[in-house]
Amino acid sequence: MSSTTDKIKGLANEAVGNIKQGIGSATGNDKLQAEGKAQELKGEAQKTTGDVKDGIKNAADTVKSKL
Repeated sequence: MSSTTDKIKGLANEAVGNIKQGIGSATGNDKLQAEGKAQELKGEAQKTTGDVKDGIKNAADTVKSKL
């Protein structure tokens, strides 16, 4: 996946995770809250993966421009 795709999927997972947590909290559904937190963390990891990919690409581009 591209870094942009990772970031978009990460943001989506974070948003859905937050919604699940909110609904779980409002309804007293601990399982839904836990699922939401897990999905939020998955989204954060996906965003981080996208950021790392961008960093690697930028570093490679910098090296290439100096050659």
